[in-house]
Amino acid sequence: MKDIDFQRRQIVVREGKGEKDRAVPLPDRLQAALRKQIEHASNLHAKDVAAGLTKKISCHTFRHSFATHLLEAGHDIRTVQELLGHSDVSTTMIYTHVLQRGACGVQSPLDRL
Repeated sequence: MKDIDFQRRQIVVREGKGEKDRAVPLPDRLQAALRKQIEHASNLHAKDVAAGLTKKISCHTFRHSFATHLLEAGHDIRTVQELLGHSDVSTTMIYTHVLQRGACGVQSPLDRL
């Protein structure tokens, strides 16, 4: 939200190609919808802070959640590795530490018959 400048009618794109910041035009036809979305997000944020949710998140948080949910759903580690673009499976294995299922998290093959 900090990179949207309604007065100058531009959006700042940070660290683009060549690690440079650039300003691109903010289309007039999107301004009303964008203002509405920002207001909605601000209200949601205020509620989250009042509910005690103060931990900062990033795109990496979503990536981590995506991998964790795939593993929780029973997808194999190699598939998750490929989806995340890891060259080494040991990098993907890091996501398994949050599962902490132990023996209780394993379904007996007999139960699938």
